[in-house]
Amino acid sequence: MRVTFPHMGNLYIPLKAMLQYLGVDVVVPPLSSKKTLTLGVKHGPEFACMPLKLNLGNFMEARELGADTIIMAGGCGPCRFGYYAQIENAILKDIAYEMQLIVLEPPEKHISELLVKIKRIAGQRSWWQVIQAIRFGYKKARAVDEVEMAAFQARPRELVAGATDAAYHEALALIDGASSLSELEFARENAGQIMAGVARDHNRPVLKIGVIGEIYTLLEPFSNQGLERHLGLLGALVDRSIYLSEWINDHLFLGLIKGLRSSKEACAAAAPYLRHFVGGHGQETVGSAVNYARAGYDGLIQVFPFTCMPEIVARSVLPDVGADYSIPLLTLIMDEHSGEAGMVTRLEAFMDLLAQRKESREACR
Repeated sequence: MRVTFPHMGNLYIPLKAMLQYLGVDVVVPPLSSKKTLTLGVKHGPEFACMPLKLNLGNFMEARELGADTIIMAGGCGPCRFGYYAQIENAILKDIAYEMQLIVLEPPEKHISELLVKIKRIAGQRSWWQVIQAIRFGYKKARAVDEVEMAAFQARPRELVAGATDAAYHEALALIDGASSLSELEFARENAGQIMAGVARDHNRPVLKIGVIGEIYTLLEPFSNQGLERHLGLLGALVDRSIYLSEWINDHLFLGLIKGLRSSKEACAAAAPYLRHFVGGHGQETVGSAVNYARAGYDGLIQVFPFTCMPEIVARSVLPDVGADYSIPLLTLIMDEHSGEAGMVTRLEAFMDLLAQRKESREACR
């Protein structure tokens, strides 16, 4: 069994670590690219959202590298994501890419099925070894998130252009290369030092922007055209409403790890505007917008794939949040026709708006 999985930002680092800890032969697909998207668009349904098309392209590229088994997350509720694994598998069979499919459903809905599938992946490994593998993978996910957060802090104030990007890739490589818990702790410490070593102007004024929306387009830089990086280079200190380790804590550990933001907190903040689950991360998007506004952020950017129903619902509610808290909102909807240059132009205009607004407010004090 040679296992692969779809890309979603830096998910491949902890997931590869967890599987290799269990002795599984892992095939990491090439990072998502125009080729990946072209493959997915060619063979995927036209009406499907971009995540399905990119996932499909990931699997096709991994199959060419020898992968024969797919591990894919499942889902429940109004979001169509819960059906995507089956659709993608059917498409792969139609084009003669024969691969086995293992769908890991959320444990709060299908715990017995999840355990059976984990055992299928782990083979003869004991449950204790499985727990240790999950622990190792989670610690890598948290280390990756810390590097990303540090990059968000450093990029808008860096003194040397590109220094943050160079440090970011070096730090991630250290974490990716760690093969044990002791090596990971050493790599985590060194990665923190590398990110802290980026020379920056701490007095340079920045705009604080909260990025909210659907999890895939938040975490996968190819799908959002490098949104967070562009914002940093334009002088924005970015925070993302969802980080990988927070998602794992919410959906795999059921919120048992304390000290992290939770979807329950975001849903509670959304209650005056959206009181029920609408699928995906729609409710959390609204709640995160409220939390960022309360924290004094200068602006919000919602990003989601074209046709994403939960985020369309959230989008219809967000103007009320913006009006109540007097915070500007920019919505970016991504599909295979989205262009990076056009997005950057919109970001520049949005940043100019926020800067003028902030300057006017400070002048009135």
